[in-house]
Amino acid sequence: MKTLVLNAGYEPMSVVSFKRAVILVLTGKAAVLQADEAAPIRSASVVLDRPSVIILTRYVKPPRGRKVLLSRRGVLRRDGYLCAYCGGHATTVDHVLPRSRGGANSWTNLVACCRSCNCDKSDRTPEEMGWRLRFTPAPPRVGRFWLRELEEPVDEWRPFLVGSGWGADTRKATSASATAA
Repeated sequence: MKTLVLNAGYEPMSVVSFKRAVILVLTGKAAVLQADEAAPIRSASVVLDRPSVIILTRYVKPPRGRKVLLSRRGVLRRDGYLCAYCGGHATTVDHVLPRSRGGANSWTNLVACCRSCNCDKSDRTPEEMGWRLRFTPAPPRVGRFWLRELEEPVDEWRPFLVGSGWGADTRKATSASATAA
């Protein structure tokens, strides 16, 4: 089981194992905000609820200046697994300016793409195909991007993520779109 770690200002910092969370709580570096009472942790002298969300007692400066390394998985995550051309489910990555024409492997030239659009586009540019990109490709913002575990947060974490703008309402958005269809 994983535990959400919040900074003293209530912004998400990381996701750690429950063992690490217990160590942070027992050493006084964090306090428990929400716990799983159904599965307590027992020792010879202490019984603790298993922490689900903890908050650091001191403010820790969030990491800045980190660069997200370019990868296929990273491009797909940045684009939400949606094709940059048609909006369908993306499983491949496409060079906007094809490599055969000098296109680089960069965040600004790579987009997520579905197989059919990738095959149709081949080694042409979107302008030659009469297509438009649904967005302008850019490097991902580091603050949110490096916390992969928050893409699909545990239900118990959602109240702590709503104010931080971490996409905590994705379940509501998907259920609303499903009922509208």
